[in-house]
Amino acid sequence: MLPYATAAEAAAALGRAMTAAEAAWFGYSAAVPDRWLYCHNVPILLVVYTLAPLPLALLELRSTGDANASSLIHKYKLQPRVRLSPAAFLRCYLDTARVLLLSVGPLSLVSYPVAEMVGIRTGLPLPSVGEMAAQLVVYLLVEDYLGYWMHRLLHTKWGYDKIHHVHHEFTAPMGYAAPYAHWAEVLILGVPAFAGPAIVPCHMTTFWLWFVLRHIEAIDTHSGFSFPLNPTKFIPFYGGAEHHDYHHRVGGQSQSNFSTIFTFCDYLYGTDKGYRYHKASLGKLQEMIE
Repeated sequence: MLPYATAAEAAAALGRAMTAAEAAWFGYSAAVPDRWLYCHNVPILLVVYTLAPLPLALLELRSTGDANASSLIHKYKLQPRVRLSPAAFLRCYLDTARVLLLSVGPLSLVSYPVAEMVGIRTGLPLPSVGEMAAQLVVYLLVEDYLGYWMHRLLHTKWGYDKIHHVHHEFTAPMGYAAPYAHWAEVLILGVPAFAGPAIVPCHMTTFWLWFVLRHIEAIDTHSGFSFPLNPTKFIPFYGGAEHHDYHHRVGGQSQSNFSTIFTFCDYLYGTDKGYRYHKASLGKLQEMIE
């Protein structure tokens, strides 16, 4: 909750007129307790989870009776022979939404004191675009490194048998399967996601943006499609759907492609050898066909 009763008080405290974004933030957040602003992550997460995977899900569902959709599936889907039924999509969505509500919801309520302690702020001024971009880069790198090791731990026998096997039910992943997991895994993988903001504290708006970005990235890497004009292909070292699809295709025995965002951890620690061999084999096969 902002410590200003009026917009004039806020502007006086800033020593300048508020920007349009700051005026909008003041109008929205002035009377909202900080704890509830922090808990906005839950509905934001559910909205992104509901809408972001929908276009490709509809494309795949249409492919049964639509020649154009079927052609796109065959051309760009990484495992084109695997087609999921409407019931499978719905089950995945409902199961995941329930787990997110029952795990992330209560966690948001009880973890606010930690967010407050590390310095996630709600006041004015709002951060600049440059500040937000720099913080997001740090969060991506921290998330990628810690997430890599968390993922490897989940592929130990105990971690896989007790927890991670749920996520690997989809050997040909799709966007709605990105957060499809055991509730314990949802909480475990929340640690690397929160670690960046804990190390480099940010404004609440950046915090929201970070979780939107991270969730969209997870949906992209689980999409099961590789489109040539996907803008993520221009991000250095970004793994993308092709990199992670191989990990799901191999399944529980996979000891390759643990990185969650970028590829350099897999390269540095030698856990991309199977994937690189697979890519080389496909390249040779393509040359023979041509």
